[in-house]
Amino acid sequence: MNFKLGDFVRFVDEKREGYVTRVIDAETLGVTDTDGFEIPVAVKNLTYVHGHSSKPTAQNNNETEVVVDDEFNEVGIYLAVNEDSKASSVVHFTLINQTSYQLLFSLKTDLKGKYKGEFASLIQAKTSSQIYSANLADLEIWPSFIFQALYFTTANIKPKEPINITKKFKAKDFNGAKKQVPEINKYAWLIQLDEPLPIIDAQKLKESFFKTPTAKPVVPKPAAEIDLHIEKIREDHQFLGQSEIIDIQLNYFQQILEAAIANQMPSIVFIHGVGNGTLRHHIHKTISKHPQVRTFMDARKEKFGFGATEVIFKG
Repeated sequence: MNFKLGDFVRFVDEKREGYVTRVIDAETLGVTDTDGFEIPVAVKNLTYVHGHSSKPTAQNNNETEVVVDDEFNEVGIYLAVNEDSKASSVVHFTLINQTSYQLLFSLKTDLKGKYKGEFASLIQAKTSSQIYSANLADLEIWPSFIFQALYFTTANIKPKEPINITKKFKAKDFNGAKKQVPEINKYAWLIQLDEPLPIIDAQKLKESFFKTPTAKPVVPKPAAEIDLHIEKIREDHQFLGQSEIIDIQLNYFQQILEAAIANQMPSIVFIHGVGNGTLRHHIHKTISKHPQVRTFMDARKEKFGFGATEVIFKG
């Protein structure tokens, strides 16, 4: 059987189930059981659990209904990276085509000179398709990703240059706040593959060579304790939806975190409250991977309980 990351499987020789979270080699997979332990298991000793297929639904493959717009969109090719709903260490990559072009798209990986074709398909306009899965804990040993795409349309449009991007993902790509992505109905990190190049004004560039360098803008130093409750951030909070509130809180947290680092603060406390734990979870995931964070802990339990986190920065 060809198992994929995120598949729910059962052990053939014992009463145990779990999710595929790592591909060790062609004959061995890492399976994380319900107790959270990852166990190496031979592929021949695994079977699918009926009713738990991980195959992409219609919204994630090329059978997606094509949406036709009156306005022709030339830009909007994104890579959405979201965590698996059951096996959080696994992330899925979805190619989102918001343009009016059909895309002949392919993904190839390069692991120290060993190339492997991972995905190739025709992506219709205004559709999405899941193209890859990986274990986020293995980020440091991920291969380089080679994204290629040819544009096609029957419209009277000047031919567009193909996409040919080689990207090596780093921790900083997953440090920012995730956004709600309607195409997959999940929160995900978004990376634009067809981001337009900045237009360079030759005259302004020439003038800049003769200007006196200006001082770098000073980033205001944040307070030692930052309250992330939405009513402390936005006066119109009562008109905001839950997903908007989370996005605003996470963006504000990210701004303050970077400001604290820029000002070389030894530590900072974020008051996020208890609630359902969503905001706390996203904050802990971000700081656990941040290269400038030495450690973090619950702050002043006698005052905040589990509603605040202290972040300690590297010296």
